[in-house]
Amino acid sequence: MTETDLVPVFDGHNDTLLRLYQSKDADVEKLFIEGTQGGHIDLPRAKKGGFAGGMFAIFPPPVEKSRRSAVPPAPSDSEPLPPEVPHADALASTVAMASILFRLERASALTVCRSVGDVRHAMAQGSIAAVFHIEGVEAIDTELTMLDVLHAAGLRSLGIVWSRPNAFGHGVPFRFPSSPDTGPGLTDAGKALVKACNKLKIMIDLSHLNEKGFRDVAEISDAPLVATHSNVHAICGHSRNLTEWQLGAIRESGGMVGLNFATGFLREDGRMNADTSLDIMVRHVDSLLQALGEDGVGLGSDFDGAMIPAPIGDVTGLPKLIDAFAARGFGSALIEKIAYRNWLNILEKTIG
Repeated sequence: MTETDLVPVFDGHNDTLLRLYQSKDADVEKLFIEGTQGGHIDLPRAKKGGFAGGMFAIFPPPVEKSRRSAVPPAPSDSEPLPPEVPHADALASTVAMASILFRLERASALTVCRSVGDVRHAMAQGSIAAVFHIEGVEAIDTELTMLDVLHAAGLRSLGIVWSRPNAFGHGVPFRFPSSPDTGPGLTDAGKALVKACNKLKIMIDLSHLNEKGFRDVAEISDAPLVATHSNVHAICGHSRNLTEWQLGAIRESGGMVGLNFATGFLREDGRMNADTSLDIMVRHVDSLLQALGEDGVGLGSDFDGAMIPAPIGDVTGLPKLIDAFAARGFGSALIEKIAYRNWLNILEKTIG
């Protein structure tokens, strides 16, 4: 299969900026453009895999750890929430990763997109279409002054929490088996943030919110509900996955869900184990299609932020997933919706 034959993929979530930030390499542009060992996304591999763009997340990492997160190595039904990250530390790492994003744009490695028109144009030009996303808003003050600054810089999507508490709400812990009903919902500042995002046309990502926080957003927001990288709780009973009522609320709002490739959110045993087949990924997509309809399902890989199935490996494995959809009997129109068209449609409804 040549690059011209590839179905383009617009992806709901990656942590590539965090990987580059934690590399401590002074020339991250070269690292991304020329490619590197390890990780999941760089420019050569993106082109090989048909990766056309996506939400490029900025995730303020835990201060006490250099690795990506405090995700437990084995399932636990009592895993505590990681500690909060101080505002000053989150602000410093957020600005540093935003700088990497804009340096990559200056190096012509990608295009930072502020509207769906920008996304379509970048894809047509063969440039990676990057939407500036924040996963956990610890860098934003409760007066929301930094929100205005970040929006002016290009922020168009955010997850109010990662899987830890902050001044705006409570994340869902990494518990298996567990429902997502694990704690209180949004604070008053969190509710004000939702309204501000609606006004500024910043998409809100529900992926790491607990059940009460999800309900708060559903009640307040006038935008479609979106979970950029989550799976089906009925298949994998992880607290990070979406229950039947949550999927119903998303469908009622005209929203969508991106399939998370993280094996611990795919497998029935909740384990982070790379020996995971494409079949379970297709099974989650089938279930999402039943719950949301064919306009409500996309991909949200969590590349560079999770252990993914070995058959995928990295971004070059995306065509294998597309082939698995075709083998399941999905037609070309449905495959294109899942691969990129549904994301473009939801971005048109949320960021404009």
